[in-house]
Amino acid sequence: MGVSRSISSFMFLIFLILSSNVFKWSVLVEATTAARFTFRGFKGNQTEIQTEGASTIQRDNDLLRLTDRNHNVTGTAFYRKPIRLRDYTNSSNFKVCSFSSSFVFVIIPSSPGNGGFGFTFTLSPTPNRPGAESAQYLGLLNRYNDGNQSNHVFALEFDTVQGFKDGADRRGNHIGLNFNSLSSDVQEPLIYYETADRKEDFQLDSGEPIRVNLDYDGSSKTFNVTIYPTRLGFKPKKPMISGRVLELSGIVEEEMYVGFTAATGKDQSSAHFVMGWSFASCGEKPVADWLDLSQLPSPPPNTSLRNKKGYASRVIALIVALSIVTVVLLVLLFVFVMYKRKIQEEEILEDWEIDYPHRFKYRDLYLATKRFKESEIIGTGGFGIVYKGNLSSSGPIAVKKITSNSSQGVREFVAEIESLGRLGHKNLVNLQGWCKHKNELLLIYDYIPNGSLDSLLYRRNGVVLPWDVRFEIIKGIASGLLYLHEEWEQIVIHRDVKASNVLIDEDMNAKLGDFGLARLYERGTLSQTTKVVGTLGYMAPELTRNGRGSTASDVFAFGVLVLEIVCGHRPTNTENFFLADWVMEFHTNGGILSAVDQKLGSSFNGREARLVLAVGLLCCHHKPKTRPSMRMVLRYLNGEEDVPLIDEDWGLSDSSRDELRMNVVGYVSSDRASTSNTFSSFSGVSSSSVVSGR
Repeated sequence: MGVSRSISSFMFLIFLILSSNVFKWSVLVEATTAARFTFRGFKGNQTEIQTEGASTIQRDNDLLRLTDRNHNVTGTAFYRKPIRLRDYTNSSNFKVCSFSSSFVFVIIPSSPGNGGFGFTFTLSPTPNRPGAESAQYLGLLNRYNDGNQSNHVFALEFDTVQGFKDGADRRGNHIGLNFNSLSSDVQEPLIYYETADRKEDFQLDSGEPIRVNLDYDGSSKTFNVTIYPTRLGFKPKKPMISGRVLELSGIVEEEMYVGFTAATGKDQSSAHFVMGWSFASCGEKPVADWLDLSQLPSPPPNTSLRNKKGYASRVIALIVALSIVTVVLLVLLFVFVMYKRKIQEEEILEDWEIDYPHRFKYRDLYLATKRFKESEIIGTGGFGIVYKGNLSSSGPIAVKKITSNSSQGVREFVAEIESLGRLGHKNLVNLQGWCKHKNELLLIYDYIPNGSLDSLLYRRNGVVLPWDVRFEIIKGIASGLLYLHEEWEQIVIHRDVKASNVLIDEDMNAKLGDFGLARLYERGTLSQTTKVVGTLGYMAPELTRNGRGSTASDVFAFGVLVLEIVCGHRPTNTENFFLADWVMEFHTNGGILSAVDQKLGSSFNGREARLVLAVGLLCCHHKPKTRPSMRMVLRYLNGEEDVPLIDEDWGLSDSSRDELRMNVVGYVSSDRASTSNTFSSFSGVSSSSVVSGR
């Protein structure tokens, strides 16, 4: 019984030894399985090549593009299947299998001498290079893992700039052998051997196809690299790099991936392309398939300037050829070009002009204003001069000519077109169109014979504006502002409501104009303006704190204007006088009607005057949220709603008023516009309008 058991145990041990040898043999056979592939162009091989980053297989030309010429990008392209490069057949220890590869590439720089940074042929434990950086790291490593022995990467680098870290690799246009690092253990400037002793250099980033053949012999651990332009038509017999490489055994893992990495830099960039690629490994002296150029896709076009000297020569040749042309033809050509250029300058539309078709011809305006004669000037201001004109097609017009030295000229010009160009309301000035001639900017409006409200209140000798006219003017201004704030497709904040910007037509109707400081907003959005704009006396107190115009700040300016119309006093004319405070004192003392313009005497409606003064004070409340909307203002004026009582917290404290005065110094001045005696649509363009920001 014991003998039988010993025999059984011995047989089982023999079985285990045989099974182990069979398993080991199967592993060795699998490990030494040869790998081979060939890509003559990459059409239809998307599943065989794994690309990441900027790398892609281009459908239009079947090329493998590693990077484009964008800055600071990386790209990788690896054969999707892992390759076994460890050979266990001859001993218990492995050796690195022999392998061979051939590929044809093209590098096209952004411009001659400004290419970068290059690419690598790589053995990697992964089919990508996660975390790799651009520029000198070539999409292979990064600043933290460079030189780390755990990288297990081998790279044949093709470097087109002065080398990595300005260390050993000081020469651009070279190739090198790198082991776990971007610092090359072996490095050579780019050459090929025309004969055994005669060598020629050439450029990696020349834009022409370049062929590479590399072979590693596992038995002798010898690595050979041959690189040359395909235009040679033959393979140099002597390789560019030839020598023993001992480091691969410490790098190659059980499974490796083979492919390419590439990168561009911050200021230098190139497009890197591979036209064809073949690879073979293990077996008896594997040799990668030959890549016949006739079977590869066409190289990408070289869009950089290949030869500046040749380009200059062509320019000189063209000049010489043109010099042969007769003097008469040259003169005719010159006249034609000048005439065409002049026409183009007058007719080319800029982007902002496309949506607004009402463009006048400069010549028509030139003649309509009698050549912009000085006698036709009807108003001047900080943004330009206003002329009276007469067009046969539309009758009298007012032409606002924005001065070329105005810092806000173009900005104001575009603002008025954007604002008035699409608005339409009976209480807004009608913009007929515009004109742009060289550096001159012109806006064309309806001519309004009675001029500005400012001129009617203060500048007509012996003429007093009746109460009923004043009352209707106030309601007209309110109606125009309601349209701007609530009834148009966008919210329009005027930002410069004042007497000189209100025009009075022949029927004594008010028309709000001068939209040079206006801003348009989509409904539901907030103003982003952060700089103070407006005219002293009409500016809401919150503007000096945040500079953000709003419908509430327009309401404040309207309130001041209402008090000005009723009282016949300017908003401020001394350091300590503010019209709203002055009226509030009368209101507090119970004698608010004493604030009514003395020139009216008793010729005014007391009920209406009380109503209007109360509305004006309510609009001037120092808290924006307490001010009524323009819709409520009109309801008050029309008697549809009772005006609420003004609370005790209505006015500004002395310290707040001092802060207001200090904040506006340097940004605004008093409203003093020079005008002629003729009344026009822009007879009071104020130089005091703040234009430090839109």
